[in-house]
Amino acid sequence: MTGSRATESPVMATDRAGASSPGPSGAAGADQVAADLVTEVETSHGPARLTRRDADDARAVLLLGHGAGGGITAPDLVAATGVAVAGGFTVVRVEQPYRVAGRRAPAPAGQLDAAWLAVVEHLRRTTALPLLFGGRSSGARVACRNATAGGAVGVLCLAFPVHPPGRPEKDRLHELAAPTVPVLVVQGERDPFGRPDPAPGREVVLLRGDHSLKSDVHGLREAVATWLEHLPLA
Repeated sequence: MTGSRATESPVMATDRAGASSPGPSGAAGADQVAADLVTEVETSHGPARLTRRDADDARAVLLLGHGAGGGITAPDLVAATGVAVAGGFTVVRVEQPYRVAGRRAPAPAGQLDAAWLAVVEHLRRTTALPLLFGGRSSGARVACRNATAGGAVGVLCLAFPVHPPGRPEKDRLHELAAPTVPVLVVQGERDPFGRPDPAPGREVVLLRGDHSLKSDVHGLREAVATWLEHLPLA
């Protein structure tokens, strides 16, 4: 049985990624501190934590998952959150149950997927807006694997890990190819986890830098904002 807990805590967000820099649409401070609403949702593997930032007159909701060893304050997730909210997308950053429980070692893929879909089920009960899935690294894999089952209208992949470093024969391109909706991949040119090629329905934007995507936050904002602006939501 899944369901949200009764307590919701509005907090002031303290994450930033170049907050004083103008976004691609010319709006300064796309990542400035704003009020977030934090909720815990029960899943079959423990509670997941949702950090929601609402957009004015939101057109859709973007769910973002974190990487295997990191959290939701990763610079690329913070930057994507800022431009998405500025562009009319409510953003929900999802912390997987293993992170909420204080464990750093990631859970198996099946558990990650089950928790993600429990969050999706919760959001479907609370909003009629279209849902987009996304995340960085491991979170991008989760988003791709569950795009069809969760009814996503688009998938945003930040630093998709095509293969383990130095192991190109162990690629995960089948996961990246799974969504049947538009996909944007934003990847560092020197990412040791590899670089995917563009494909029908899949746009790939290469930025200077590595897997962290810290080197070109402005380019990341621009790529995400442009893709979201032209994404069909129907």
